[in-house]
Amino acid sequence: MPKGLKDTSSLIAIGFNVTESAANTFTQAQVDLQLNPLDNEVFVVYAVDMDVSPPDAVAGVNTDVFTSLSTTSRTSVGNLGNSNVISTGNNQIRGGIADGVGFTAISSDAPATQLEYLSIISTNDFFIQILGQNNTSAKAMSGRLYGVRAKADASVYAALVQSEVLTS
Repeated sequence: MPKGLKDTSSLIAIGFNVTESAANTFTQAQVDLQLNPLDNEVFVVYAVDMDVSPPDAVAGVNTDVFTSLSTTSRTSVGNLGNSNVISTGNNQIRGGIADGVGFTAISSDAPATQLEYLSIISTNDFFIQILGQNNTSAKAMSGRLYGVRAKADASVYAALVQSEVLTS
């Protein structure tokens, strides 16, 4: 557990899902963590698992499905270079039906260094985003966020909230 935090729950798994509102349309969903800000409650993220729909196989066309999970609302799918993005995923088909090759990349588990935790969510929600490219049907992503509730001392809580809000 990070300094300045004390866990107040055992491990929690929170399920989530999002489906594009139409094919190739950026769509975002908000997931409520039901944290108690009066008690300086935060959520310490240990792992994320995402299941991303495969893109459509269209002859001669590259197709993609990109996803991200972030601490604040976004207007596009994020990448790990964005400070508010915790996890990303994508599925791609290059070349289409006849000669296509599929690729999958998910960045959701703890890095090889086995960090103590992935992220801390200090506001009440997290957000999931999806965007397909060159698909004929809407795509979806589902997953689970694993972590524990924790209580922060006042100065740590204030710093975490300010840092999270400033990254939006």
